[in-house]
Amino acid sequence: MGYPRKLTRRFHAFDNFAISFTIINIISGIFSAFGFGMGAGGPRILIFGWIGVSVMVLFVGAAMGEIASAYPTSGALYFSAGKLAKRHRGAWSWYTGWLNFVGQVGGTAATNYAAATFIQAFVSMQWPSYDPTPQQTVGIAAVILVVQALANTYTVQLVAVVNRISVWWLLVGMVVIVAALTFKPSHHQSASFANHFVNTTGFSNGLYAAMLGLLVTSWTFTGFDGSFHMSEETVKATVNTPKGIMRAIIYSALAGLVLMLALVYAIRDYAGEAGAAAPPVQILIDALGMGTAKLLLLIVIGAMLFCGLANMTSNTRQIFAFSRDGAMPGSSLWHSVSLRTRTPVKAVWLAAACSLVLIIPGWWSHTAFTAIVSVNVVGLYLAYGVPIFLRLRLDDFEPGPWNLGRWGKPVAAIAVVWILLSSVLFMLPQSSPITTTSFNYAPIALGAVLFIATLWWFATARRRFQGPVSYGSPDEVAAMDLI
Repeated sequence: MGYPRKLTRRFHAFDNFAISFTIINIISGIFSAFGFGMGAGGPRILIFGWIGVSVMVLFVGAAMGEIASAYPTSGALYFSAGKLAKRHRGAWSWYTGWLNFVGQVGGTAATNYAAATFIQAFVSMQWPSYDPTPQQTVGIAAVILVVQALANTYTVQLVAVVNRISVWWLLVGMVVIVAALTFKPSHHQSASFANHFVNTTGFSNGLYAAMLGLLVTSWTFTGFDGSFHMSEETVKATVNTPKGIMRAIIYSALAGLVLMLALVYAIRDYAGEAGAAAPPVQILIDALGMGTAKLLLLIVIGAMLFCGLANMTSNTRQIFAFSRDGAMPGSSLWHSVSLRTRTPVKAVWLAAACSLVLIIPGWWSHTAFTAIVSVNVVGLYLAYGVPIFLRLRLDDFEPGPWNLGRWGKPVAAIAVVWILLSSVLFMLPQSSPITTTSFNYAPIALGAVLFIATLWWFATARRRFQGPVSYGSPDEVAAMDLI
């Protein structure tokens, strides 16, 4: 790919799968967004929407996997965009990289803020006199970020081991939660409850509410580009990286459907639980009792912490690669690698600092933070869509060992359509009446990011950034390896 090897290849096939599976994180995603889905479509959309969106995400993952096999680098999306563009390669690469960067930082921030919120919920259950505040939530999230940054500062082997543990935590945790919700409650909803439709969004149009409900699954299925970003540290990356992406999506889809069914059929007081501060936690309390609910909540919190760690790892590699090509302020700092640990330590702490900046608005405004979460998802999916779209336009695409053959273009076309649709959904109003507190600020926040990137591009970047940099011929690059 034209780069000297600075990162060591210690990720095996399972490790590469593990990072995307951990970032997707069905437990974290479903428990974070379940309450929204209870009002935007209810069980019908939570269940059947999960199935439909999972299938569409598979198209996105397959299209991304084919590109990852051809261009297995830490730069991932922005690198492949620069290579696949027919013209204006620097611009395509620039915008893809910044969308990916914002999405990655937002993902780390959102996951750790959610973890801090659930930690507060657990403490309140354990000590009823405890009164959680937004300031305490921000403080807890900041501590989590520091711990995760310390973990990422050490060798990639440590991160790989933690990600392996996280896979089993998720799978065993899912089984424990599902088993408890299946066997302990005295009764469950009838089979026909899966077709129950609810619309409490404030919008009279049921189809609009149902479309909004699809966001529950879309919120969950983000971050599988993590496998792509770790490809320079993965053995046999041209095959193991796309396999890691696909396996993460397929296993998450199947396991997530089981967890979704368990939660839906355990609902007892729909209106009361939907109106609770944390609806899925209230479902656990009503169905299983306070003691069991607290134990299961620890599983959920653990899953969120693992998810945040994997998010930061992926975020760090994107920063490392983007800086390596001179696309970030202070690039020489962020792509340096520790000689002792062989990890981009400075990029780790930049990722943590940027995530903290996005969390800080939660100190005084939850609405502002919700906008950042939406920008996270829209930023990531638009970054996914750009190289897939460019591959769709290319007649002479040279695939890697893992490819879709003659199905490559049809799959890419479906993936692009879904990415555009889901991105629009994330920027639409999500509740009515529309007020200053209910307004979806995601379009404004995303527009601000793109506006700044555009100003920067035309001011200076277009003259110095031409996309991915080649460091020389294969022999010259090999001589630089690990220097």
